[in-house]
Amino acid sequence: MKTLYVTCITLVATCLLTVINYILQIDNVAAQSLYNPTVLERKTEVLSPGVYAENQYTIVSQNNFISGYEPQNPDGTVNVVVEIPAGTLAKWEVSKPDGKLKWEFKKGKPRVVEYLGYPGNYGMIPRSHLPKELGGDGDPVDAIVLGAAVPRGSVVPVKLIGILKLLDSGEQDDKLLGVIKDSPFFEVNSIADLDEKFPGVTTILETWFSNYKGINGEMESKGFAEKEEALKVFNFAVQAFNES
Repeated sequence: MKTLYVTCITLVATCLLTVINYILQIDNVAAQSLYNPTVLERKTEVLSPGVYAENQYTIVSQNNFISGYEPQNPDGTVNVVVEIPAGTLAKWEVSKPDGKLKWEFKKGKPRVVEYLGYPGNYGMIPRSHLPKELGGDGDPVDAIVLGAAVPRGSVVPVKLIGILKLLDSGEQDDKLLGVIKDSPFFEVNSIADLDEKFPGVTTILETWFSNYKGINGEMESKGFAEKEEALKVFNFAVQAFNES
């Protein structure tokens, strides 16, 4: 009887230790993910329909993200390829010329922004281009999309409401500002309208993009401009792409 009792106690203790060890392992992985998004982000990420992971660092679509989608829709909205969902830190970008969405590497490691998560969905306008010879950075036009986070690789129709004028190391690095459907922000039609209905949002956006690269990031804000200026930049960039 005594031997049976000891055996039962040993089995219970072993089971408890196994459960505790498992919980500690989960907590350890979760804790690592807070400081290193490479641990869990790709394993748990839900991608947009029609998009799949070619590997851990590359996402592809049935269409080329740069040339395979129209920049504008018949209703006047513009299409934005979401590279970085709102609230996330991993720095992804559509690459040229293959049009695949890739996790950027810096110093041999996947790039993770060392700041607060992105304050909006971040991406690019397909079939657009800001030439370096005209003061641009040679890349498609960037866009910030206000609204709930959407999956990486989504191509979403957006209503433009303005533009955040930025310089990155002296190069034009403007961010078109748009609002997504089925969002409280979709009632907004201009920067002035945004400031009136959602006080503080423009301050958050300007502060974030001026500082996310660090104190030596060489980002300089020139403030916001209204929808008319955003449309000028959009139309110029689309024309530049068509002529390239």
